[in-house]
Order: sequence, then C-alpha cells, then structure tokens
Amino acid sequence: MEKKYKKLEQTWRWYGPNDPVSLQDVKQAGATGIVTALHHIPHGEIWPLEDILERKAIIESSGLTWSVVESVPVHEAIKTRRADADKYIENYKVSLKNLAQCGIKIVCYNFMPVLDWTRTQLDLEMADGSKALYFNWIDLAVFDIYILKRPRADTDYPKSVLERAAAKFSTLNQQQLDDLRINVLMGIPNEKEIELETLRNSISEYEKIGFNGLRENLVYFLSAIADVCEHEGIKMTIHPDDPPYPILGLPRIASTIDDFNYILQNVDKPFNGVCFCTGSLGAGVDNNALQIFNVVKERVYFAHLRNVTKDEDGSFYEADHLGGDVNMYEIMKALSEENALRDKSIPFRPDHGHQMLDDLAKQSNPGYSAIGRLRGLAELRGLEVGVTGNY
Repeated sequence: MEKKYKKLEQTWRWYGPNDPVSLQDVKQAGATGIVTALHHIPHGEIWPLEDILERKAIIESSGLTWSVVESVPVHEAIKTRRADADKYIENYKVSLKNLAQCGIKIVCYNFMPVLDWTRTQLDLEMADGSKALYFNWIDLAVFDIYILKRPRADTDYPKSVLERAAAKFSTLNQQQLDDLRINVLMGIPNEKEIELETLRNSISEYEKIGFNGLRENLVYFLSAIADVCEHEGIKMTIHPDDPPYPILGLPRIASTIDDFNYILQNVDKPFNGVCFCTGSLGAGVDNNALQIFNVVKERVYFAHLRNVTKDEDGSFYEADHLGGDVNMYEIMKALSEENALRDKSIPFRPDHGHQMLDDLAKQSNPGYSAIGRLRGLAELRGLEVGVTGNY
C-alpha cells in the first residue's frame, strides 16, 4: 500500500509589529503559521494574557495562525539556579498557562548560558554577492583573548588558532575590533550594550556550575514545569546550542546525540521535546544531523531547516538551504515520514536566509531578511513535494 503523506506546517519567524518584514510579506512568501514572541516583556516576567491575545489577534487578522512561541526565555537565575530561581519558574508557569488559554501550545526555548547564539560576522559576502552569517574560530579567539581578555582563554584553543589569532589581531584597527565585539555580543538577548566585566562575571559563575551542574539545572527546570505542561497540553522544544560546542568558557548541554539522550531520558515525559535545528546541529564537526533526528524524532515538535558549510577548523558559514554539509534531502525525507505518523503536522520554518536582492539595502534582524527566507521556504516546499509526491 502506498504511504500517505501530509504536508508539514510551513511557518515563518516574525519579530512582532516592529519587524521590517510584515505579515503581508509572510503571506506572500507562502507561510501559513507564525513563530513569534512577546519581545517587549523583560526576561523572567509573566506574559500577560491581554498581551498574548493582542498579538494573536494581529496575526489572525492577517489570515495567519500563531503556531509556535519562540521563545519564552528562560531567565539566567533559572539556568544558574540562584536563590531566586523558583520565583522565575513560577512566573514561567503562569506564562505557559496564559499561552495555553489562548490555544498556543508549542514553546521553543534554549538553555544556552548568557548568549542565545554566536556569530563573528553578520555580512560575509558570498560568491553571488549575497551576504551570510559566519562563525570563525580565529575571530572568536581574537575577541576572547584580546577584547574580552578572559583569564586562561588561550588554553581553550589549539596552537594553530592562537598563532593566526595573534597575527590577525595585529592587523585590526579599533573600528574593526569594535565591530567584532558588537557581532559576538549580538547573541545576548535584549541587550544593546553589555559591559565586558559583566560578561566575565557571568562566565566565572558558569565555570563553577560546569557541564554537569548546568545539565542538572535543566532537569530541575523541566521537572518543575512538568505538571503545568502536562495539564495544559504544552509541548516544550529545546533548541540546540548555537554553535554546538563550548565557547568563551561557557558549558553547552544541548549539542550532541548524548546530550539529547540525557535530556529526554532524565525527564522522560511527552511534553519534553526538541526543536530540531539542522543548522545548529550541522555546525558540529562530529554531529550527524540525520542520526540525531532518528534518535529524537518522536519528541520533535518543531523544526528549523537551514544549512551550513564548515572548514577544517570547524568555522562555518550559513549556506543555501539546499547546499552545505547537511543532506537536506535525507532530513526532509525523515521529517516527512515522521510527520505522516502524526495527527497534527509538525511545524517547520526556513531558518535564516542570505541577505540578497533588494534586502541588501535594508536593515533587518541578522539572518531574518525577507527574500533569502522566501527563497529558502520555496526550495524546502519544493523538496517536500519531491520527497513525498504530495502536491
């Protein structure tokens, strides 16, 4: 008997009313679902019911659906399990209840210390003139050793990287050093400026917590919200570390197949799920994204599809959605087969995109210009049809 496929839910990340990409743009791109958050609410505070309803009404008035929350941020007090952690967990639970009351029940989050994501360049020029996000180990070492001046930072890099970082640092002027600092710190959520001393203090705090301590804090958080999630029908989806390895002395606990096995086995309940991000996982030199998917697929409730190309150092740039090191054909095939088993379609979004065409002259959130993502969504939609035969 021929296998019956249904389509994945096609979604689009939207940063709210101030996003330069409008909901009308999203509709024209072909997406039907919106992935968004209440970015105006400070981390750790309760998301008011009226704010959620207001955002939902704006989305639905455009003929779209609020499909996924990305993200309800986990406060640093929870990640570090400070004395006031339980207060922020209680706030988080109220936000989840309010979202569920509005019918929004897939929540993406991360458990990355301090930085939500890290790139060293936001405008790497590609051969066709478009621009991509780039993570370069040499540039990170320059930031870490010569700008941040983290104690013992040089012990975290191989000799070849240290030598090239020293050589590059000697060629950089103050403006270039400032640009590098801004790019790296761009991943600190809701921060326009942060004192380097504050960052060093946070790094020192996580050094004491360590890899195992951060793992335990994640399990504590998930266990604390489990009853609310189960009662309200919430699916939590942890986003992989981006990039998926320790940087700046900060531990990473959602980077490898072993990490995800630990997370799912230590809170072994259906609400505890994964946001499967091919770009983040694909950046890991030892990661096989398809292998990881096959291990966690029953708990994948949301997917980010993008691609990366790595070099011999493990530096990477964000490639075309159907280019790069991740075999997107095999990923789409596996994702579609899992989706066929579900009562409700798995939402995915084209993650990031090159800045290209008219968008080269526009200001947008890094990785989130319209045309590059439109191209990515179109390619992924076509790939899905090719894999499933489902028009």
